[in-house]
Amino acid sequence: MFERRAIDRIPETERHGRPASLFTLWFSANMQMTTVATGLVAGSLGLGLASGMVAIVLGNVLGGVFMAYHAAQGPKLGIPQMIQSRAQFGVLGANLPVFLVIILYLGFFTLSAILGGEAASALLGVPPALGIVIADIAAFVLLIFGYDLIHRYERIVALLFLLVFAIVTVVLIGDYHRSVLAAGKPAPVAMIVLGISIFATWQITYAPYVADYSRYLPAKTSFLSSSAYTYLGSVLASIWMMALGLVAGLIASKAANADTTLYFAGLLGSSWRWLMLLVILLGITAANVLNLYGSAMSAATILTSAGENGLTRKVLANGMALRIGVGALAAIIGSALAISASGNFVGAMTNFLLLLLYVFVPWTAINLTDFYLVRRGSYDIDAIYDPAGVYGTINWRTMAIYGIGILVEIPFMNADLYEGPIAKALGGADISWILGLIVPSVLYILANRRMRIQAVAR
Repeated sequence: MFERRAIDRIPETERHGRPASLFTLWFSANMQMTTVATGLVAGSLGLGLASGMVAIVLGNVLGGVFMAYHAAQGPKLGIPQMIQSRAQFGVLGANLPVFLVIILYLGFFTLSAILGGEAASALLGVPPALGIVIADIAAFVLLIFGYDLIHRYERIVALLFLLVFAIVTVVLIGDYHRSVLAAGKPAPVAMIVLGISIFATWQITYAPYVADYSRYLPAKTSFLSSSAYTYLGSVLASIWMMALGLVAGLIASKAANADTTLYFAGLLGSSWRWLMLLVILLGITAANVLNLYGSAMSAATILTSAGENGLTRKVLANGMALRIGVGALAAIIGSALAISASGNFVGAMTNFLLLLLYVFVPWTAINLTDFYLVRRGSYDIDAIYDPAGVYGTINWRTMAIYGIGILVEIPFMNADLYEGPIAKALGGADISWILGLIVPSVLYILANRRMRIQAVAR
């Protein structure tokens, strides 16, 4: 029942499960208040129901493609997501995106912990700080057991989320007045484009997580099944929850402020308020266990980057102990940040994470291009753990392409902390993620064209 492995390759004798489990995992991970809060962004951009839904649907549909492509890497390679970066960046060079993703995990864990703490506090009648601790302990307990229990939990709660949020949807539709739509002004195209970018980036941000939860599937698992189940689970749930956030924001201003959790808790009436709070808490647990698990996998990747030594052998031999130890440290740090958070902190953390998201668009472009177009799934897994192997220590060519990928995004960015000159000239439209996907992909193919020709010849 306890997962024993860390970042070592999963042998075929230990492969198990069905790709359908990827649907429920990504469905449940997105059926939560952080996703709803992201949907509220549409209203802040001045989008109404129709224009907001266009942005939400198009953003998730487009961004989900790149996120889902990573799912097929798990069964094929049998290793976690971020350690695959060593094949592109070098064994030591990969530590840069791995370190950045650890910050991302901790940031999202903290923000989700605040929402989960609000639900636990209201449900159990305890102080908010204790509510945060309770919410985070729930995620940590799942982490202790690891891969199989995480999948099982996400599968069980998926049905509960489906039923309860179906009722919530009916209630919100009933509360929605036609005058809200009729009174709305036509949304500027630039704001619709900005919304599409925000929601597409939500999906792309999951890219560093994906193969962690498909790597135990049998190697013969088809690309279509693993990618399709991942795509449908993540995209459908995200569109649904973001749409609820959009509608709630149009109905009630307090839903768009700090009272999102309590607003949704009251939608089922006082008699069933406890059920909604429980569902919110379970949803935060479903998302935050992924942040803890990813932190552990990424920390193990950094700790083993020096190659074959005593530390590497201990990490690979004690996967469970490392997962628990790193997970506990991440949970403690995230809980402390959540407990000490003020309104200014939440806003600053959110803006920082939005900027950090830009660095993972070029990363996913490089990783997917390498897997599908350059090496075509053919990797020397042993060399991924060896700085003296074919992937080397630092691949400066890839590092340069990665840096260029980030730089080309900057003029097109539109975030609270920075608006690029081209984004400003476009009326606020943010198309940076498109440049961040295309430019690194093209440069990576050109830089590795000889390897690509050899892969095609095979």
